[in-house]
Amino acid sequence: MRRCSLTLLAAAVVALTASQAASAADLARRAPPPAPAYVPPRPPPFSWTGFYIGGNLGVAWTDGDLRDNFGNSTSISQHAVFTGGGQVGANYQWGWLVLGVEGDFDWLANNNNSSRTFVVNNNAFQLSANDRWIATVTGRVGYAFNWGTWGGAPGWGLGNGGPWLIYGKGGWGWAGVNKFTLTSVTNGGSIDLSNSNSNDGPVGGVGIEWAFAPNWTAKLEYDNLFLSDKNFTVQTGFPVLGGRTFSTVNRDVQTVTVGVNYLFNWH
Repeated sequence: MRRCSLTLLAAAVVALTASQAASAADLARRAPPPAPAYVPPRPPPFSWTGFYIGGNLGVAWTDGDLRDNFGNSTSISQHAVFTGGGQVGANYQWGWLVLGVEGDFDWLANNNNSSRTFVVNNNAFQLSANDRWIATVTGRVGYAFNWGTWGGAPGWGLGNGGPWLIYGKGGWGWAGVNKFTLTSVTNGGSIDLSNSNSNDGPVGGVGIEWAFAPNWTAKLEYDNLFLSDKNFTVQTGFPVLGGRTFSTVNRDVQTVTVGVNYLFNWH
């Protein structure tokens, strides 16, 4: 009887050992769990901080009045002409607030622009001057925000910074001007009223800029350069107007431009 029990115990031990060995073999044969899917890291949030350089194209036009010391007045507004040039600047961003400085230079395709004809004592006259270029130095204040799906969730992301920037700018500007020339339409004579080749004044503008790639932005901008008034005295001996004083009043140069900038980010 005792020998039978020992035989049964030995058989049970052998069976248990075989079962454990089979389970281990099954575990060894099982495939390893799949590796987790690769999730690329999110790109860093866009920042307006850094230097930038770019170019622009658009149109420019002038407004203003020509007045004399007898109270006569005529418009010297001029039609829109092509303008093109470049800009360079730098921004620094704190959250949604963007502060910067910018310098612009643009050429104007402005030829043969004259005032409306005005008549004095049955003689017709015109004043002509061509704005050849504009240069400005301004500060910028902007509000950065997200709009759309670029770099984030759909919808507006006001107050969080982002690839859109609404800004205002202000500073000082200069316009290169050909000599003001007074021409008698009646008899064809003309005289230069000024030897000055430039005029200056405050400038202000607004714009919107969009970062369409990590280092590239596109912008739409309106600017108004308020040129200082100029006074001219017609030389004695010029028909009809000799000795008369003229002034350009409320004269400005307005521009609407589109541009592209390359941003050298600091991060």
